[in-house]
Amino acid sequence: MRKISAAVSLFALLSATPALAQDAEKPEYPSPNAIVDAAPASDWVTIAPSDLLVMDLAADSEGNARRVVIQLMPEPFSQGWIRNIRKLAAAHWWDGTSINRVQDNYVVQWGDAGYDNPESGETEQKALPEGLETVPEGDYHTLTLPDFPQFPLKPDKISDKQLSLVINAMILAGIDLEKFDLDQEKKKKGYPNSLRAQLADRYSDVPSITAGWPIAGETDEKTLIPKFWPVHCYGAVGVGRNLSPDTGSGAELYTVIGHAPRHLDRNIAVVGRIIEGIEHLSSLPRGKGQLGFYEDASKRVPIISIRLGDALAEDPSPAFEYLDTESEVFAKYADARANRRDPFFIVPAGGADICNIPVPVRRVKGE
Repeated sequence: MRKISAAVSLFALLSATPALAQDAEKPEYPSPNAIVDAAPASDWVTIAPSDLLVMDLAADSEGNARRVVIQLMPEPFSQGWIRNIRKLAAAHWWDGTSINRVQDNYVVQWGDAGYDNPESGETEQKALPEGLETVPEGDYHTLTLPDFPQFPLKPDKISDKQLSLVINAMILAGIDLEKFDLDQEKKKKGYPNSLRAQLADRYSDVPSITAGWPIAGETDEKTLIPKFWPVHCYGAVGVGRNLSPDTGSGAELYTVIGHAPRHLDRNIAVVGRIIEGIEHLSSLPRGKGQLGFYEDASKRVPIISIRLGDALAEDPSPAFEYLDTESEVFAKYADARANRRDPFFIVPAGGADICNIPVPVRRVKGE
């Protein structure tokens, strides 16, 4: 028996040796979080305090402070609404308003409790500050070349940010850049090939993650002019409105707390995204009225204040940065999100929805 046991043990050892060698040779695939954690400081882009909208809610039942930080959309998107939002914040208009609607797997909405809410019992609406813009429906999307109706492209006439959007759209649409007068440095602003292969979108021809944001688009077949719009991913902040042609002033805002409602794209303005504190909204009790409005006024969460980041009384103000979406590190991160190969996963998906590659944002250390 001892000889048999020894033989079995030796066989098991010899059989395991090649497997161990194979495991040693097997490449290690870091998780998306590990890739982000290893990103050098040079691959992080600072978010200007003036582009932050900071909402402080009343403390929760245990006395804990609740703060929600929103990053506003950059140019060229939604700027009419964002100018209104800046005026509303400067006028302290939201102070004393409330969270009025929480619809499961959809949105949380805040602003004037009497706005478009017949169940609220409110008979008056809060007066808006003077000088707010009426934004046209055409601003739900943008043409990145408003001054040039057709190509050839004149890159010296548009900003680098706009040019980056155009080049990414052309690449993703399969357009040969050699046809256009772009030097090599300009072409480098396009996505790394590894990222282009990961994005998928049933709602647009040209999905992209550009200048830190998920952007959808399409290219006109005749003029090749691309048209872009920001998309409704989880945490996106949009502008509540009434029926068309009303586009909303920016006073009524909402955020997505469920599956990305992409049918809202180009129908409602996206003006930003929540980068910190979304748990204070997504965990709220669901409203029992139509569309998730609170029928009971006591259920509304009071808003203490909403301020722009550079107008906060505290010093220092909150500071954040996002991972540069034109960097090679972001391309590796996107690949890891689309093809999970770290130990828990069995089969790489081979691609990812544009909303399933969230842009990493972090609070600056020490702030």
